[in-house]
Amino acid sequence: MEAKKKKGAFRLVLERELNRMISRKLYFGVCIVLPLFCILFMTTIFGSGSMENIPIGLVDLDRTPSSREIGRMLASVPTSQVAASYTNLQEARDAIVRKEIYAYVIIPDNFESDLLGKREVTIAYYIHYALLSVGVELQGALETFFAQVQLAPLITAGSSMGTSQDEIISFILPVNFEAHPLFNPSLDYTIYLTNPFFFILLQIIILLVTMYVIGSEIKFKTAEDWLQTAGMNIFTAATAKLLPYTIIYIIMGIFANFVMFGILRIPLDSGFLPINLSTILFIIATQAFGVFIFSLFPALSIVISIGSMVGSLGATLSGVTFPLFAMHPVIYYASFLFPVKHFVAINQNILYGNYVFPYDWQNACILILYILPALLILPHLKKATLSHKYENIE
Repeated sequence: MEAKKKKGAFRLVLERELNRMISRKLYFGVCIVLPLFCILFMTTIFGSGSMENIPIGLVDLDRTPSSREIGRMLASVPTSQVAASYTNLQEARDAIVRKEIYAYVIIPDNFESDLLGKREVTIAYYIHYALLSVGVELQGALETFFAQVQLAPLITAGSSMGTSQDEIISFILPVNFEAHPLFNPSLDYTIYLTNPFFFILLQIIILLVTMYVIGSEIKFKTAEDWLQTAGMNIFTAATAKLLPYTIIYIIMGIFANFVMFGILRIPLDSGFLPINLSTILFIIATQAFGVFIFSLFPALSIVISIGSMVGSLGATLSGVTFPLFAMHPVIYYASFLFPVKHFVAINQNILYGNYVFPYDWQNACILILYILPALLILPHLKKATLSHKYENIE
């Protein structure tokens, strides 16, 4: 009899929440429109997957046929584009400060005469390295370009003496280096950033929506009616209330996986089942995390700001943009508190080598354990709700 009563209460809370969702356009926006926009945004933001035509400048202080030839060769590098030429260093520096260009190359005075006189010549280049991704791309492209420029005079001189080009290169560079980027040989940004960044954005949405749908009951003084509908059972009230959002976000997560791995053809070794299971775990863990944070201090106006900050930290503490092991120990261990860190660890093992169970079971268990503190703090949430002291906090 008691089980039937709880079942009826669960259904009543669920119907009540569905009516609330239908009655306000806000819910349609945050549950459907915003996740779909994030999918579109993250699957198109990286374009072709690599940086091309990054604007750089050229400071030609020599203005000779040899220096102009260097400029023409530099213009053929696909990563960069010679956007402007400058007559002095100050102009180029000012342009890089204004972000009109992201690097500039200096061809010094007497470049051609020193080259023909077989004297040492230095071509300097400066890169805007505050923008790390752009700086790394430009440095790699310019180093490769100038390595070829450096060899050109030696190859020309050796060829004039009857030595073959292969012999000259083998003498100058006796050791050949081969680079084989694992799991992402094309160095495509889409492959390693699209999936984690989408779910970082989704994490922020889930946290804020979870806090809002519970907090709005307190804010708009409907919490007592919510609990009475649930038979004063806070577990029934919370789970029935959040269930529609759980289902919607799971559908959105699985759809995002289909778009990324099915339509965009991002490499996926393991098939859709493991990646979708990790997505389901992540969404439930994130909702539980949101319930826990809100229950600590259930004042909507304040906790929304806290949720935004916590969600935004996921971009850093997931280890996508900077390796966690290289961070300060305090930050490294703090990252274990965030569901997105464990989710990204699981997905990287799935995507980069199909290392599913042996390497992922600990992270999967931690995601499941997020449910426990949320359940333990529900009595505090019920007590705070019935006290009415958080209803008028602005």
